[in-house]
Amino acid sequence: MPEPRPTPPAILTYSQSSLQDYADCPRRFQLRYLDRLKWPGVETEPALENEKRQVEGQLFHRLVQQHLVGIPAERLEKLANTPDLSRWWDAYLHHRPELTGYTLYPELSLSAPVGGTRLMAKFDLVAIHPDGKALIYDWKTYQKRTRDEWLAARWQTRVYRSLLVQAGSHLNGGRPILPESIEMVYWFANYPDDPARFAYTSAQFKRDWSAISRIVEEIAASGSFPMTEDDSRCRFCPYRSYCDRGVVAGDLGDIEAEAELDEVFDINFEQIGEIEF
Repeated sequence: MPEPRPTPPAILTYSQSSLQDYADCPRRFQLRYLDRLKWPGVETEPALENEKRQVEGQLFHRLVQQHLVGIPAERLEKLANTPDLSRWWDAYLHHRPELTGYTLYPELSLSAPVGGTRLMAKFDLVAIHPDGKALIYDWKTYQKRTRDEWLAARWQTRVYRSLLVQAGSHLNGGRPILPESIEMVYWFANYPDDPARFAYTSAQFKRDWSAISRIVEEIAASGSFPMTEDDSRCRFCPYRSYCDRGVVAGDLGDIEAEAELDEVFDINFEQIGEIEF
């Protein structure tokens, strides 16, 4: 007999990705995080173009991270060696945030307890000013400029801001980071002069943390994980074949109106390796 599956809090550290998966489709959450099924199906077609864009997006994040820790831009430029990477890198150099006076924390991980387990996030950049203002930057390589309304509703926006309140005081000299001092900025490499900006309030923080606690409790108490009723989501789900929701992947151009493929997986910078000169 197969061993019984552990309850979710015993095996999970929650992230914005896992919460978003559960919100989109509890069945996908089960297959990915509880059953940990491997060999999922192709997410989009054409598959090779999808893979190329994923790798380029990872490398762009790595280039920006290396620049933020002090490696000169001219030493990194030669590594932007594809048309997309070269364009994104040029856009970053000419439109990057002005953060004079801020202390920068690139590729920062934070976590906090919630519902008997932990919530974790890895931030592309957190910048803290001596006056307490806190900026969260997230670099996006979307082909299309995503609607602000869609971003505002995503778990990433809710998790990142609320987790910085909960777990970021050590970045601010031990002083709490107040919700009103936080702004989250999505910076689009293909639209560098049109970032999406989201301020924060104490009322929003209370709602977000309450919603996070609620969904974690719901998952822990759940005895079943049904498939989403919106089967249009299945076109871009790598697990659709397990659910008899089709074998043909959705088209790459269709998904980008609303989402970025990088959200399907967590970027692992350790797997990319250090940049060599």
